[in-house]
Amino acid sequence: MSATVGYLQAYAEKTKWKPTLGSKESAKKALHETSWADGLRGIAAVYVMFSHLTMAFARYIVRPADGEMGPQQWMQKPILRLVGQGQAWVACFIILSGFVNSLKAIKLVRQGNVEAALSNLAVSSFRRSFRLFLPATAATILSWFICQFGAYETARQSDAYWLYITSPQPSYSWGTAIEDLIRAARNTWLFNPDNVYDQPQWALLYLLEGSMVCFTALLATANLTTRWRLLTFTGCWFWSWNWGIRIGDPMVCPDIFMGIMLAELNHSEIPLALSQFSPLFAPPMVIASLVLMSFPSEFHTWAPWCKFLLEWFKKVSPTNAELSRFWPTIGAQLFILTCVLSPHLRRALSHKYLLWLGKISFPLYLLHGSFMRSLLSWMLFARSKLVEMEERNGDQTYIVMRYPLPGYTTFFIAMPIFFGALFAAAHYWANKVEPHFGAITKSAEDLMFEKRERPAVLPVRQERPD
Repeated sequence: MSATVGYLQAYAEKTKWKPTLGSKESAKKALHETSWADGLRGIAAVYVMFSHLTMAFARYIVRPADGEMGPQQWMQKPILRLVGQGQAWVACFIILSGFVNSLKAIKLVRQGNVEAALSNLAVSSFRRSFRLFLPATAATILSWFICQFGAYETARQSDAYWLYITSPQPSYSWGTAIEDLIRAARNTWLFNPDNVYDQPQWALLYLLEGSMVCFTALLATANLTTRWRLLTFTGCWFWSWNWGIRIGDPMVCPDIFMGIMLAELNHSEIPLALSQFSPLFAPPMVIASLVLMSFPSEFHTWAPWCKFLLEWFKKVSPTNAELSRFWPTIGAQLFILTCVLSPHLRRALSHKYLLWLGKISFPLYLLHGSFMRSLLSWMLFARSKLVEMEERNGDQTYIVMRYPLPGYTTFFIAMPIFFGALFAAAHYWANKVEPHFGAITKSAEDLMFEKRERPAVLPVRQERPD
């Protein structure tokens, strides 16, 4: 890294290039702020929602082209097709989880305050479990309640793919409904089974697993020197591509270890040393990362750019790495690395509207599926009539009755209403509902931890889950 800094300094002297960053103190202040992580989290939540809208109403974007080496539509091209790349944005969530959850512990360890760091990790791991479980369960109950009154029936009978595969039927009786609710809440925290009332909650288990991996890794390496701790995490990052595919989570460990290493980098002097060169390296790094994040989950040979990445995957990927997750995950890691190194990008992601999106990101993630299956479906299909459609299942073809997709005018009218209602509900949840989860978590801490054993370095303010 020092060689890179020297090369950039020599380039600046040779070309007489002067940075436009402002004062060094301004750059230092920007590099000490971590609010940009909230802004990026908000963007990721919005793109996850867009990926589900894409799978419901514009599935052609999932493909990189219209057939083997066929023509590409605009929204199928790299970067533009990120609206359908949910896996890349979930990777951002997990990397940010490793980054944010390790920042305070690494700072304390670097200061030599290992005991406080270990106490912080112990309480944070306890708190993290509650702050994921409570909102997820509440969202499941809300979706279950809506479903039992038949509010998902329109979506279930529509021709919008993601809507009809994620919309359950009402239970046969209230006794059965209670059993179905318990099963759905349990399945959220099991590998493979889905929560039938809120399918996007499949990622929460991996967020929880990633947090526990983060806390355990920091606990095991707290007494190492910074150099050896980084070497350890680098080795874990590489080999976890093999571990992940074997235990069924091909992106959690690589993302978590990268998040921890980026937290180490954040506390070093390297970002400040490179800050004046941010306008040179940040734009190409951002473009490269977004292209990698655009790599499709299937049809990899249909477009030249993803076929090229496919060939490189065979050369550079660790043993047994999963293709559909590898390049989007690498792209997400490169993007967040650029954020850590660039004060310009940090400032851009710290805009007040992006910070607001970050504040409501978790409620937005939890609520958007229910709103799509109810409010949005009613507005789009309320005036439609069921028509016969062919549906394939392997070699067999069935005739089903579905509501056809509406025209562009209906979408143009319905979407602003849908977004307005969804963002208002997410804002209300973040301000009125989440504080109750924080109070329950604090009561559990007071009950299960002796107050004198809780480290003074822990913030007393309410924490937001990633």
